[in-house]
Amino acid sequence: MIEAVFLTVITIFFILFFTWGFRNLPKENRQILASIPIYKEDNGSWKGVNITFYGLLVSVSYIIAVSFLFILLGSISVPLYAVFLITVPILVVCVISSRLVARIVEKKLYNFTIEGASFVGIIIAPFVIWGINIIVGIKLNFYIPFVPTLAALFIAYSFGEGAGRLACISFGCCYGKSLSKCHPILRKIFKKYYLNFRGDIKKISYEGNLCGVKVLPIQAITSVVCIITGIIGMVLFFNSYYMASFIFVLIVTQIWRLVSEILRADYRGNRKISIYQIMAVISIAYSILISYILPASPQVLSNIFLGLKQFWDPAIILFLILLWLAIFIYTGKSMVTGSNITFFLHKSRI
Repeated sequence: MIEAVFLTVITIFFILFFTWGFRNLPKENRQILASIPIYKEDNGSWKGVNITFYGLLVSVSYIIAVSFLFILLGSISVPLYAVFLITVPILVVCVISSRLVARIVEKKLYNFTIEGASFVGIIIAPFVIWGINIIVGIKLNFYIPFVPTLAALFIAYSFGEGAGRLACISFGCCYGKSLSKCHPILRKIFKKYYLNFRGDIKKISYEGNLCGVKVLPIQAITSVVCIITGIIGMVLFFNSYYMASFIFVLIVTQIWRLVSEILRADYRGNRKISIYQIMAVISIAYSILISYILPASPQVLSNIFLGLKQFWDPAIILFLILLWLAIFIYTGKSMVTGSNITFFLHKSRI
């Protein structure tokens, strides 16, 4: 019963979240969240640093993903300190990779890539679990089950990517093709459900020259696909079908990445088949392979009540606050836009 209530609540949350995001984030005034004056010019105006909705939404997506990871791992009785040992190294590597992979693949110094970060996370996750079991688990007498933990990680990733695509809508990146250039079937399906971006400093405008053009809502579709996939994965997880949950979430998210790359119009490198599509294929093959290689996990039953109870530990709440702040600072400062700021008095209010 509690599982059904939990899933219903998060479904309602994402429906409301996406309804707001899809309607408002393509607008011109939903890219810059704030501008901070840095130094004053001779004409009396200030040069400012812009803080973006992109950074806010990315940090929120990380919190959503990590929160679900804590709940899922807590539901299978993974000790809290072990959850931290899993989460922190994977987070650090993924956050760094989000910019590093973009530099390698897209040759852009100031871009981020969700695809690159998730690929690196998929590759290192089994090794992190194995290392914790060998180095720490033996000493402290605990064992992290491989397949259930990987299932929890993939579900958390699916929710994080789904929420994170709202950041892409705000910034105007990862954009779809113009509807006029899509297949007639797609044009018919998305005749009323397109995105129309406004603002010269959105990436879709200065890179794709698609400001004010009806485009395929690829970011929105990705959000919906990932969240639905995550919810189905959770249903399987809560019923202790861990392998099925792991494989289902993996295959759906990575196959959708393969397909969605075809429907995107932003720069993905000079190859006909993008590096990110190759990463998706490798991720599927790699994950299926390791699912057969990994040692069998002891049978564990999921109990969401245990996960929710552990989630309210003050250490987790403090960690999430600090994580949100760190990600927001790292991704929120715009490196490709600037601002001129002037201040004035409302003399009638003095």
